[in-house]
Amino acid sequence: MLKKSVKWALTLLTSMVALLVSSPIVFAVEAIPEDGSYGKAIFAVGAMIAAGFCMGVGTLGAGSGIGNAANGACGAVGRNPGAQGKIMMTMLIGMAMAESIAIYALVVSLVLLFANPFVHYFLH
Repeated sequence: MLKKSVKWALTLLTSMVALLVSSPIVFAVEAIPEDGSYGKAIFAVGAMIAAGFCMGVGTLGAGSGIGNAANGACGAVGRNPGAQGKIMMTMLIGMAMAESIAIYALVVSLVLLFANPFVHYFLH
């Protein structure tokens, strides 16, 4: 039973990765020029994959930071309920700092997609 569920999960994961990696190619079809040079399309696909990877890693870090802050705050309030106000304020500031990482990742991914500074180096 365990081998069957592991095989099913591995198949699902492989198909999801294949779908996510191949989907930027569909969006980059418009970038293919008429003369057949694929440099612009490959660059666009690479920028899309990099932006997705940036958002994934950035939000993963922010999510773990926010979860860690909430865990620590819940433990602290459980030990000392009288200090709930101070703990809550410190927790919210820590969560805002952790969430700023996700916002930075969003900005970097938007720059990669729409205002890529490396376009001039790779495309003529």
